[in-house]
Formats: sequence, structure tokens, C-alpha cells
Amino acid sequence: MVVLITGANGQLGNAIRSIVDKYSSIDFVFCASTELDITNKKNCFTIFEKYNPNYCINTAAYTAVDKAENEPEKAFDINTNGAQNLAEVCKEYNTILLHISTDFVFDAYFSNGIAYYDRELRLPLKSKFGLQETDVPFPSGVYGLTKLQGEQAIQNIWDKYYIIRTSWVYSEFGNNFMKTMLRLASERDTLSVVDDQIGTPTYAVDLAEILIKICVTSNGFEKVVANFGIYNFSNEGSCSWYEFAKEIFNQKGINIKLKPISTSAYPTPAKRPAYSVLDKTKIKAVFNLSIQDWKISLLKCLQKV
Repeated sequence: MVVLITGANGQLGNAIRSIVDKYSSIDFVFCASTELDITNKKNCFTIFEKYNPNYCINTAAYTAVDKAENEPEKAFDINTNGAQNLAEVCKEYNTILLHISTDFVFDAYFSNGIAYYDRELRLPLKSKFGLQETDVPFPSGVYGLTKLQGEQAIQNIWDKYYIIRTSWVYSEFGNNFMKTMLRLASERDTLSVVDDQIGTPTYAVDLAEILIKICVTSNGFEKVVANFGIYNFSNEGSCSWYEFAKEIFNQKGINIKLKPISTSAYPTPAKRPAYSVLDKTKIKAVFNLSIQDWKISLLKCLQKV
């Protein structure tokens, strides 16, 4: 089995690279953006001709959420056109596409005019389990919109796909919230963190394991064609960014004064989801998964930094 990974030098690409020794039966091909530019369709066809992959895991993305507000064309080119190019080349080579999407496809407080979030109870109004794959997307910023358009492009072109929506990804690799908190704690005595945005941290290595399990489970995909589609994945549980930071410092034994603040006290160019806990019932049932609580996965990660 040949599994090709785009965006191989990014956080998730490195997370996949860290677990390849567990899968000796798989031939992994890691392509950084310098080798495989997903915005260049000709380049995509050249790479697929060379490796003829059974699976393509697309971890390449424009993820600078605030910067995207000022660079919509660049975000669109990577997140939408790039996804479209991969769908077209996957169709040509009969390659199953695993595409990483985001909780940002949903608006902070409303989706298609329906309120999801009770700010007092910190619970979604529609489902006690969180946002579901069937909920109507309603992105409020450029990043979320381009990711949604990428999802739609794939669905319009190729039938054999898994779109995995995830949230709050962190790891020992690259730049992320956890590593930013650790850096700031080494520079400051006091830190203010937003406490009215609720979601679930996702350890990139846990996500990597799930992606490979999907590939292994789907080998001989003709038998499981009904399983293609959109799935949610994050770790279990939920928290605010403030609570996430507090747990990071608690687990590392870092003494710092942490202050909870509202989103309005920390304005950003792009609007963040106020509630983006994802319902994982579908992915757990289809792939027989047991998903770890975010605090347990955080501890695993912190032991590596």
C-alpha cells in the first residue's frame, strides 16, 4: 500500500512521520510543498505518475487564520484550488483522498441562522454531543470559507474521499497554541487567555493514528464504499482556551498568573468559533475507535517537549 502525504513538513505531516515505524506494510511517501505544490495541477499529476499512490492524505493548507483576511486569494488558491487539483488527480489515478478540514467551517454562534451555543451553560443548543457532520456549515471568515469550498470541490469531483474535520490541533511539532503558551510562560509572569471560546484540543499524533487506521481499514475499499464522506475527529472532552492553557501549566508545573478574558477584550481580524466541539459518534462507530480525553493526550505530548 502506497500512502502519499502532502504538506509533509507541517505539523500533521511530521506527526504522521513520527508513527510510520508502526506500519511496516505501508510505503509512505512524504512530499513537502517544495516537491508537491498542490496549487499546481501539472505538478500533482507528475508526482502521482511517479508514485501511483493508493491513498493521498492532504495535510497541506493555508492555516494563518488572521492573515487570510488580508490574503484571501492565497488562502483560496491553497485551500480550495489545491483541494480541487488533488480531487481531480485522485480520480484519474483511482486514489482514495483523505482531506483535513476544520471546525472553522462553522460560524461562532450561528449556523444557517440556528443558534448552537448557550453562552451561560456552555452547551450547544442543538446537540449535547456537539456539532455534527450533517449540520449546515456557515463560515464567518476567509479561512473557514476557503476550507469549506475545498470540501465542496472534492465532493463535486471524486466519490472516494474522507474529509476529516478537526479542531485546535497541537503537538510537539511546528507552531501551535501549546508551544506558544510554553514560550510565553518563559517570558512573562502574567498571561491573559480567552475564556469564552469552547472547543476541544486535538493532539496531532492522535489524528495521525486515525488517518492511518482509516487507510488500513479501507484497503479493499470496494467493500466499504458507503463509508466515504465527512467525519469529525478531535480528542474527547471540551474546554476554553483559558482552561487549555491552565492545564498545560498545571501539567508542566509552571507557576504563572493566568487571567481569563473575553473575546471582546482580545480582538482579532478573523472571528473565532465560540463553540466548536465536534460530535465524533460517526467516526467512532464506523472505524470502531476509542478516543482519548484531551487531558490524557496533552500529558503524552508534554512529555516530549
